[in-house]
Amino acid sequence: MKVETDDPEGDWTRPGIYEVDPGVYRIPLPLPHDALRAVNVYAITPAAGGADDLVVVDAGWNIPVARETLQAALHALGKDLSEVRRFLVTHVHRDHYGQAVALRREFGMPVGLGRGERPTVEALTVRHERLAQFVTILHRGGAFELIDWLRSLGEVPEEHAIEWAGPDEWFVNGQAIALPHRTLTVVETPGHTNGHVVFVDDAASLLFAGDHVLPHITPSVGFEPVPVDGVLGNYLGSLRLVRELPDRRLLPAHGPVRPSVHARVDELIDHHHRRLDEMLAGLAGDELTAVQCASRVGWTRRRRAFAELDEFNQMLAVGETGAHLDLLVAQGRAKADERDGVRFYAAI
Repeated sequence: MKVETDDPEGDWTRPGIYEVDPGVYRIPLPLPHDALRAVNVYAITPAAGGADDLVVVDAGWNIPVARETLQAALHALGKDLSEVRRFLVTHVHRDHYGQAVALRREFGMPVGLGRGERPTVEALTVRHERLAQFVTILHRGGAFELIDWLRSLGEVPEEHAIEWAGPDEWFVNGQAIALPHRTLTVVETPGHTNGHVVFVDDAASLLFAGDHVLPHITPSVGFEPVPVDGVLGNYLGSLRLVRELPDRRLLPAHGPVRPSVHARVDELIDHHHRRLDEMLAGLAGDELTAVQCASRVGWTRRRRAFAELDEFNQMLAVGETGAHLDLLVAQGRAKADERDGVRFYAAI
């Protein structure tokens, strides 16, 4: 494997190490499913740096092929996994956080995560609570068949608990992270997860965006182990916050590097405004649960029916529908009535 110049028009999932800026390298790591094939992690090191200067933003899923791919990429920089100085993680999802915790266990490097992820980490490290929180969301959405499916999977094996150990540092908004020859600033961007953060390199005009701003897909909202009220409003507020910052190059977790954060943020905000209108139309004068409304609208760019989605994506769809309907209620465009823990929505 050799260092290549990044090609934003090429296959962004192809294994390799791609220089996106002097001293910043994009490394796509494979994921264990077909829906999303890779996650970008970013290695940061001065071109002539020594053994103590390697920092990695996000870490990938803790599977052997991801570790092997990351190791091979670092070797192209003359580095080794044991030389990673620290991991800066944008959010708690296992394709970003899992491998960082596993490598910390082996090599001892510190791992940082946004402070808003603390309740999620605490819930996920308690084995018996891992499904209970998701069941609550699905019950509220009226998705009882999905609850049965989820329970049929059983609990996460105990040997995987290391993925949900806590970080060494909780990042806070505005925190300056001093790296060799550059400084990153933490910006809290709750929405996709409750504690999602992005890292701004002001001098190089870069935004390490995690899943907050993705060039090809819309990040999921509304399906977290520890649900919060107004999650879609939080996400849209975080998008507007990033839009108010100076425009920078977008370094996403999934997809190619793009020249403008602002351009994609505008598209995402417009998407959710249109989606709110679509969800409202889906109510069509009826009183519906989130799963019933989800069955009336199209999903993905191909406008697939809800029944055509696999169970995991149906769960995401129920959470996202509930998030949109709750925002419609907050906007005064719909009303909600909760009975026996199930929320019913109607247009006003």
